Amino acid sequence: MTTNPIRWKLHWQILLSLVLTILFGAWILPHTSEGFSAGAISFCQFIGKLFMNALKMVIVPLIVASIISGVMHLGAEKGVGRMGFKTFAYYTFSGAAAVIIGLIVVNIIQPGDVNPETATAMLGSGAETSVSQGLMSKVEGRSSSDLFDIFLRMFPANIVDAATSNGQLLGVITFSILFGAFIGKLKPAQRETQQKFWESAQEVMLLLTDFIIRFAPIGVFGLVVPVIFETDLGDLFGTLAWFFITVLLALTLHFLISMGLVLKFVAKVNPITHYKEMAPVLLTAFSTASSSATLPLTIDTVEERAGVSKKTCSFTLPLGATVNMDGTALYECVVVLFIAQLYASTGQVALGLGDQLLVVFLALTTSIGVAGIPAASLVAIAVILPAVGLPVEAIGVVWLTDRILDMCRTGVNVFSDTVGAVAIAATEGEKPYQNLED
Repeated sequence: MTTNPIRWKLHWQILLSLVLTILFGAWILPHTSEGFSAGAISFCQFIGKLFMNALKMVIVPLIVASIISGVMHLGAEKGVGRMGFKTFAYYTFSGAAAVIIGLIVVNIIQPGDVNPETATAMLGSGAETSVSQGLMSKVEGRSSSDLFDIFLRMFPANIVDAATSNGQLLGVITFSILFGAFIGKLKPAQRETQQKFWESAQEVMLLLTDFIIRFAPIGVFGLVVPVIFETDLGDLFGTLAWFFITVLLALTLHFLISMGLVLKFVAKVNPITHYKEMAPVLLTAFSTASSSATLPLTIDTVEERAGVSKKTCSFTLPLGATVNMDGTALYECVVVLFIAQLYASTGQVALGLGDQLLVVFLALTTSIGVAGIPAASLVAIAVILPAVGLPVEAIGVVWLTDRILDMCRTGVNVFSDTVGAVAIAATEGEKPYQNLED
């Protein structure tokens, strides 16, 4: 590896940027004057927002061009239904595996099994946090009926309005799939014109994405420094240490074991190769905490580094960024059971096996059903808590760790999307990483 950082591969540049954010945000800024630190944070927030806006700018046109282009090719081969079935089967399996791992780990570690005084203090503090941070206003009125809203979001009344909101990507995806499918109904000359247009549009969007991603190390620095500076690491690794460790351990097990098995036995590729090649995607997902914002880089990386065809990437990855939320589902399960354990420590009845299985089911379904809603994880947890007899106000208990863990679970969400794309490509007769492993 060259000694000039500018010539390093993207993942090394992003990793260096993350190291510098820790040094700057945790050790340098706290020892500067209040005026300097405030100015530095404002500048970092500006840089971070500029980078996120640039990424979000290309999401909708990239999704539309990619899906329409991909569905056109699938339609020509009569493969839309087959690939759609495989895609949703994978999402169901990976999500279920993640939630079950979360259930097992939280029951083994028992992070909420503390003395009654500590549990009471944490729950009381959590209720106060829910009020002070305005969490209740974000989840007010949410219930299990919100799960049915996913079908309404699939068919927005105004597709232009849906396209202007990154929270309504499901409607954009549905429209793009239908548009691409019905291009196949056109006369040959018209169909060929459409194919050339959308394929060239996709190429332009990928070139624009490549340009924006060159600035990822700078954008990552701007995004992460305020998070590091504003997080009280002492409290984070104090009362909530075991909860934090439980979530990270469960995410790591799913990341390494579940995904590794799929790569080895379904995709027939070396898991280590995939982990290494997806490093830029993982680091960007961690830094942005947004599956949608990472999508442009995800598509580009899976195509270029994994050798997956455009038609497969164009169909599976945009859909995965919207509805495949392994890390989120796992997190919801662990949070609800952690809160239940805290209440059990105060003398209330612990959740039985039936209630825990209900949590598993709801965590899996709500991770899909609330995708795209602002504060999606909070909304999903607010749906699950009352279903098992726990107060919604307790959600404030985990607020302190939510931002850091959001970054971690987003990395798992996006990585699962890449694994799904490679696995589905392999079942479609493609040979991912053939050029790398030959």
